Amino acid sequence: MARWLPRSTDLTRFCQKLNRVKTLEDDMMETSFNRCLSTIDLTLLGIGGMVGSGLYVLTGTVAKEIAGPAVIVSFIIAGFASLLAALCYAEFGARVPKTGSAYMFTYVSVGEIWAFLIGWNVLLEYMIGGAAVARAWSGYLDSIFNHKIKNFTETHVGAWQVPFLARYPDFLAAAILLVATAFISFGAKVSSWLNHVFSAISMGVILFILVMGFVLAQPKNWSTQEGGFAPYGLSGIMAGTATCFYAFVGFDVIAASSEEARNPQRAVPRAIAFSLGLATGAYILVSVVLTLMVPWHTLDPDSALADAFYRRGYAWAGFLVAAGSICAMNTVLLSNLFSLPRIVYAMAEDGLFFQVFSQVHPRTQVPVVGIVVFGLLMALLALIFDLEALVQFLSIGTLLAYTFVAASIIVLRFQQQKGDVPAPAASGRPNPEPHEGPSGGELKEYESFSDKLQLVDRDKSKEQREPGQLKAAFEPYLEFLSDFYPGEVVTVAVVTLMVSAICLCSILVFGSTHLHLPTWSYSLLLVLFSLGFLLSLLLIWAHEQQHSTQTFQIPLVPLSPALSIILNIYLMLKLSYMTWLRFAVWLLLGLLVYFGYGIWHSKENLREPRPQCVSARYVVFPGGSLEERVQAVQPSSQPATGLPDTDTDDCRR
Repeated sequence: MARWLPRSTDLTRFCQKLNRVKTLEDDMMETSFNRCLSTIDLTLLGIGGMVGSGLYVLTGTVAKEIAGPAVIVSFIIAGFASLLAALCYAEFGARVPKTGSAYMFTYVSVGEIWAFLIGWNVLLEYMIGGAAVARAWSGYLDSIFNHKIKNFTETHVGAWQVPFLARYPDFLAAAILLVATAFISFGAKVSSWLNHVFSAISMGVILFILVMGFVLAQPKNWSTQEGGFAPYGLSGIMAGTATCFYAFVGFDVIAASSEEARNPQRAVPRAIAFSLGLATGAYILVSVVLTLMVPWHTLDPDSALADAFYRRGYAWAGFLVAAGSICAMNTVLLSNLFSLPRIVYAMAEDGLFFQVFSQVHPRTQVPVVGIVVFGLLMALLALIFDLEALVQFLSIGTLLAYTFVAASIIVLRFQQQKGDVPAPAASGRPNPEPHEGPSGGELKEYESFSDKLQLVDRDKSKEQREPGQLKAAFEPYLEFLSDFYPGEVVTVAVVTLMVSAICLCSILVFGSTHLHLPTWSYSLLLVLFSLGFLLSLLLIWAHEQQHSTQTFQIPLVPLSPALSIILNIYLMLKLSYMTWLRFAVWLLLGLLVYFGYGIWHSKENLREPRPQCVSARYVVFPGGSLEERVQAVQPSSQPATGLPDTDTDDCRR
């Protein structure tokens, strides 16, 4: 029976396959896409992804039902929380200017299976998000015409009462998605131009709302007679923050477009900063004027801005607000349709998804197959499915992507840069010149045994610490960590940090409600998991990190990514159990796709060298002088027994 059990070596190789990272090209600016997008183009794409229907609907809903006028504070906190995630995306987008966004960032630093699952969730997130916005666009336009479109469809086509299906087919939502798909397929420049037009109209309407709103503002609407500034207290502000956080999830379209940016090292960080700053300012200022124009408890959650102008005697302003809302939703549609095919392309290009989606049109230089297929799928979702129950699913996919990108920043920052020779952390050994391998490429290990002999006599006075090595100041206290290779301890510490964050947030969310923990155990667990989180953070900080880079770097690493991780995990645990159940089902489907197709067709799997690549072996005989007892032997399938065998060729790794 034991012979059918997998050997430990087989399990080790299998785990290594799951966690292999993507090999980046030497020239990361080389691409089959058209690098035509400027900083302004990327900034407007980001604004279009963030400032959508949420500005016209979300502000009124949160103000009336959750936070009151303190929705302003909720947006400030949510903007800061989004900034932590956005900075991580900015660093990755500048350092790895390839399409794929969170999928690509996870693949180059954490591992293949985690990258696939992130990409798999992002696919569903974009499809549901785009379909939901299309239905909202259709409903908003229908409301302007007194629901004549809905009544006509129900009368002439029919209505049904089927679980998971909409009450009636929304042909208008499907049509707008098909039109947007056609424009996106014409190329990045056409998509960018169309986004410019809608963004300009949307920002013009927002400017009108702010000017008119401040003219009509009445400070008494924040007075105690109307309930005060924060009628729901701190708990209402924090609950509002959790809702407002999702208004900023569109900035990742900038990272997904980095392969089409002219100068991604400069354009991506700037575009993310500009777009997030402008979007945060727009949400805060609109919240201010909305709650000052009319009392917060009288707002209409469905059309707060238009209703506020109507009640102040400016009914004509409602048409401008409606036009701005439709244009804003158009930019969100374009953002979803622009990003989704590029992430699919990145996965297909790496061999993890079906190869047909890696085809780029030679003239328009866009992944036209992915655009058409997923545009049709999105239109089908908007046509017949009830998306209200699935919209919350968007949150968990986004937060999971943010968490992995933040963890990837820590791992990548404490890794050696490409071309460095890995060495034990505190060995202080000088790095010999790399040698050319059999294929002409540069190897990261030492090619010959004579190179290894040079390491016997090392000069500690010339020690130069690599990224991932223990800092000299901590070596006397943490000497037991000096035997690990650079980055190994940091990787383990990141895993420990994430586990501690999950446990800590679980106690905070479920400790007093679902688990009914007594006060002493609740406090004890909080202290223990907080200590685990802080100790992991300090252990990471005790190692050297990369500093000499010409691209943007997020400040205060590892503190900033760690704060982003714990915040994202906390917000994920606040979601309903049905969201987690749907998430688990979608993950299982993704694992079937990965193990049925992706793991076998992965380009990293094809790059793995075979054992016959070994060019030479050196057997060191015990006893005598080290240099005198070296004998070269030819590769063989059965190495000599009883002798310590040292394989110096890196091609089998």
